[in-house]
Amino acid sequence: MKAKNKNLMTLEEFKEKNYGKPGTKERDELEAGYEAFKIGALIHDTRIEMGMTQEELAEKVGTTKSYISKIENNLKEARISTLQKIIELGFGGRLELKIKI
Repeated sequence: MKAKNKNLMTLEEFKEKNYGKPGTKERDELEAGYEAFKIGALIHDTRIEMGMTQEELAEKVGTTKSYISKIENNLKEARISTLQKIIELGFGGRLELKIKI
């Protein structure tokens, strides 16, 4: 049996050590940034899976390749209406939002 490396920690332990507990300013900023990153990554991955270029997606949605690139690379946050167009017009899907309390 392999000995456990004492320097390893879970992602949750790392976040708590470096950014504080959930509810602190630093931790909330980290989590919000991750959510924005995740949306761009999901759009990118879906576009690639569908064999589309940024230009093709932009044309379907009625925007520019540059704007799609900025969303995918987390340089620009997409409004919900834009996100809905990307999902529905670009991918032929349906956007579903959920609120957790």
